[in-house]
Amino acid sequence: MPHSRIRLPAPAEDRAVIATGLTGSDRRRCVSATKPVKPLNGGVRAGHLGAMNHGVSETIRLAAQKRSDAMGGCPVRWRRSTRARRVSLRIDARAGEVVVTLPPRANRRAGMALLTTHAAWVMEKLAALSPHIALEPGSEVPLGGLPHVVRWAQGTDAAARLEPGAIVVGGGASEDVPRRVAGFLRAEARRRMEVLSAGHAARLGVKPKALRLKDTRSRWGSCAPDGTLAFSWRLVMAPDWVLDYVVAHEVAHLRELNHSPRFWAHVARLTPHRDAAVEWLRLNGPALLRVG
Repeated sequence: MPHSRIRLPAPAEDRAVIATGLTGSDRRRCVSATKPVKPLNGGVRAGHLGAMNHGVSETIRLAAQKRSDAMGGCPVRWRRSTRARRVSLRIDARAGEVVVTLPPRANRRAGMALLTTHAAWVMEKLAALSPHIALEPGSEVPLGGLPHVVRWAQGTDAAARLEPGAIVVGGGASEDVPRRVAGFLRAEARRRMEVLSAGHAARLGVKPKALRLKDTRSRWGSCAPDGTLAFSWRLVMAPDWVLDYVVAHEVAHLRELNHSPRFWAHVARLTPHRDAAVEWLRLNGPALLRVG
């Protein structure tokens, strides 16, 4: 049986694929610019090549225009893939950097050539990303679509707690605040998703096998053939009706593991928010990746 999922809407800059001659897997990865290369001698040191399999990050100065005085710092992550057929680059909205993927026999020089060619495009898209929101005292974090200020109450109970308009964290060290806020958000996501999934499942006469939280880059939710539901914990930051739709969507797959008319009839029975939620995620979903 297929594995059904709700894919995370990519930012507009990541939806235009201009690569040719790619496999389906490569095409999904090369969502912005690609360039065929021939094997090159020299370039990156052997140790750097090995580390590149897992990703090596650095900041590179790129000429944003043809004029040599228009310069900008470009955060770049180098990645080597045995499945890649071309040098490619894409914008990683969550990390706020451009990812350059190299096939096995290409070196850094080929990646730099592609970066230079598309320097203006890269800098424009990076500048358009939503601001990064750190989970630290004073930051404003959305919860259920509403802003909540992170407050550190030194000397009080270390466990994070919800107060009107605020997420309050105690304890003796402010360095622990980000970890505790992240843990609170995940716990709150699980609590809300379990309540919603139980209610929707009861209406359809089904029962999930398990509910798992993930931090995915490409999907908001999924339903496995064995009945396991998985959701991005970041959905807890979206408005309640958006979360309700995503949970209802995946619960409906417990009856129909497809997107047939019968499936959509189940979704409509569970929630009226389909169109509005899909549009909200399209417009605002990428900003959720910039939190934490």
